[in-house]
Amino acid sequence: MAAKIKKGDKVVVLAGRDKGRTGEVIQVMPKDERALVRGVNVVKRHQRQTANQEGGIISKEAPIHLSNIAVADPKDGKPTRVGFQVLEDGNKVRVAKRSGEKIDG
Repeated sequence: MAAKIKKGDKVVVLAGRDKGRTGEVIQVMPKDERALVRGVNVVKRHQRQTANQEGGIISKEAPIHLSNIAVADPKDGKPTRVGFQVLEDGNKVRVAKRSGEKIDG
Protein backbone atom coordinates (compact mmCIF):
# COMPACT_ATOMS: atom_id res chain seq x y z
CA MET A 1 0.00 0.00 0.00
CA ALA A 2 1.26 3.46 -0.87
CA ALA A 3 1.99 5.80 2.02
CA LYS A 4 -0.76 8.33 2.63
CA ILE A 5 1.18 10.20 5.32
CA LYS A 6 4.85 10.99 4.77
CA LYS A 7 7.66 12.75 6.58
CA GLY A 8 7.34 16.53 6.20
CA ASP A 9 3.54 16.54 5.80
CA LYS A 10 1.43 19.06 7.69
CA VAL A 11 -1.12 17.06 9.67
CA VAL A 12 -4.11 17.75 11.95
CA VAL A 13 -4.76 15.68 15.08
CA LEU A 14 -8.27 14.20 15.05
CA ALA A 15 -8.45 12.59 18.50
CA GLY A 16 -6.81 12.62 21.90
CA ARG A 17 -5.66 15.39 24.19
CA ASP A 18 -4.06 17.32 21.30
CA LYS A 19 -7.21 17.23 19.13
CA GLY A 20 -7.28 20.11 16.65
CA ARG A 21 -3.55 20.83 16.86
CA THR A 22 -1.44 20.85 13.70
CA GLY A 23 2.18 19.93 13.23
CA GLU A 24 4.76 18.56 10.86
CA VAL A 25 5.50 14.84 10.63
CA ILE A 26 9.06 14.17 11.83
CA GLN A 27 9.07 10.40 11.34
CA VAL A 28 6.65 7.69 10.19
CA MET A 29 6.78 4.14 11.56
CA PRO A 30 4.75 2.06 9.07
CA LYS A 31 5.25 -1.25 10.93
CA ASP A 32 3.74 0.19 14.12
CA GLU A 33 1.24 2.38 12.19
CA ARG A 34 2.47 5.40 14.14
CA ALA A 35 4.07 8.78 13.45
CA LEU A 36 6.01 11.43 15.36
CA VAL A 37 4.51 14.89 14.95
CA ARG A 38 6.40 18.03 16.01
CA GLY A 39 4.80 19.69 19.05
CA VAL A 40 2.05 17.06 19.40
CA ASN A 41 1.68 14.37 22.10
CA VAL A 42 4.58 15.82 24.08
CA VAL A 43 5.55 13.78 27.15
CA LYS A 44 8.08 14.44 29.92
CA ARG A 45 10.80 11.86 30.49
CA HIS A 46 13.43 11.60 33.21
CA GLN A 47 16.88 11.32 31.69
CA ARG A 48 20.04 10.20 33.44
CA GLN A 49 23.10 12.36 32.88
CA THR A 50 25.69 10.93 30.49
CA ALA A 51 29.08 12.15 29.29
CA ASN A 52 27.58 14.02 26.35
CA GLN A 53 24.01 14.68 27.55
CA GLU A 54 22.62 16.72 30.42
CA GLY A 55 20.37 14.94 32.91
CA GLY A 56 16.96 16.06 34.17
CA ILE A 57 13.42 16.06 32.86
CA ILE A 58 13.17 16.45 29.12
CA SER A 59 10.09 16.92 26.92
CA LYS A 60 9.85 14.93 23.72
CA GLU A 61 7.21 13.84 21.24
CA ALA A 62 5.67 10.41 21.66
CA PRO A 63 4.40 8.50 18.63
CA ILE A 64 0.73 8.97 17.71
CA HIS A 65 -1.39 6.42 15.85
CA LEU A 66 -1.94 7.12 12.15
CA SER A 67 -5.73 6.75 12.58
CA ASN A 68 -5.68 9.81 14.85
CA ILE A 69 -4.05 12.16 12.34
CA ALA A 70 -5.11 13.43 8.93
CA VAL A 71 -3.24 15.39 6.28
CA ALA A 72 -4.05 19.13 6.31
CA ASP A 73 -5.59 20.35 3.05
CA PRO A 74 -3.03 22.57 1.24
CA LYS A 75 -5.87 25.02 0.42
CA ASP A 76 -7.47 25.70 3.83
CA GLY A 77 -5.53 23.64 6.40
CA LYS A 78 -8.54 21.53 7.38
CA PRO A 79 -8.21 17.74 7.70
CA THR A 80 -8.70 15.80 4.48
CA ARG A 81 -8.54 12.26 3.22
CA VAL A 82 -5.84 11.37 0.74
CA GLY A 83 -6.37 9.98 -2.74
CA PHE A 84 -4.00 9.09 -5.55
CA GLN A 85 -3.95 10.30 -9.14
CA VAL A 86 -1.77 9.28 -12.07
CA LEU A 87 -0.70 12.27 -14.16
CA GLU A 88 -0.31 12.29 -17.97
CA ASP A 89 3.45 11.84 -17.61
CA GLY A 90 2.89 8.65 -15.59
CA ASN A 91 3.75 10.09 -12.18
CA LYS A 92 1.54 9.09 -9.26
CA VAL A 93 0.74 11.96 -6.87
CA ARG A 94 -1.28 12.30 -3.68
CA VAL A 95 -4.33 14.56 -3.86
CA ALA A 96 -6.59 16.01 -1.17
CA LYS A 97 -10.08 14.52 -1.47
CA ARG A 98 -11.52 17.72 0.03
CA SER A 99 -10.28 20.22 -2.56
CA GLY A 100 -8.69 18.07 -5.27
CA GLU A 101 -5.41 19.92 -4.72
CA LYS A 102 -2.08 18.11 -5.14
CA ILE A 103 -0.34 17.40 -1.82
CA ASP A 104 3.13 16.67 -3.19
CA GLY A 105 4.86 18.10 -6.24
